[in-house]
Amino acid sequence: MPETPLPDTPRHLAVGPRVAIRHFRLADAAEFTARARESRALHRPWLFPPHTDDAYRAYATALIDDPAREGFLLCERDGGAIAGFININNIVLGGFRCGALGYGAFAHAAGRGLMDEGLGLVITYAFTELALHRLEANIQPGNAASLALVRRRGFRYEGFSPDFLHVDGAWRDHERWALTAGTAGRTAS
Repeated sequence: MPETPLPDTPRHLAVGPRVAIRHFRLADAAEFTARARESRALHRPWLFPPHTDDAYRAYATALIDDPAREGFLLCERDGGAIAGFININNIVLGGFRCGALGYGAFAHAAGRGLMDEGLGLVITYAFTELALHRLEANIQPGNAASLALVRRRGFRYEGFSPDFLHVDGAWRDHERWALTAGTAGRTAS
């Protein structure tokens, strides 16, 4: 008989061989912010996750409360440590059924394939549970690790947009990559 989780135990939405995904909780602030501080060198200049409790609270609350966003923590199955995060932002339903991805691995988990596995879980969740048709990833051209990740996951290159997103105080060029429900599961070899 399966064990019933305690009320404060986070519920996994999907489980892979090495990671599981679950939603953000306000109670994750201490671990998330510590991991973000440890990972500054890895994340800069591409991304700036919250590294204080107040910033985390605002960030997580937006992910929890906004129906146009879904936030996922990637947790290692062995021990439950938060290995990274993947958010689906700007979710539009109706005839579009699309969302834009934002993600990052934490330094202790980088280079171990956990983000690749976790992104696979989020893609499946997005196309089944959220009934999305399309996921987009907008990536700065110099972010080799992020570009390699979306290529491995079967995203297709759709174009280049100069001055596309405001990041770190300036408008940055981005490559646009996308995956649709009909092509999901086809990973690059």
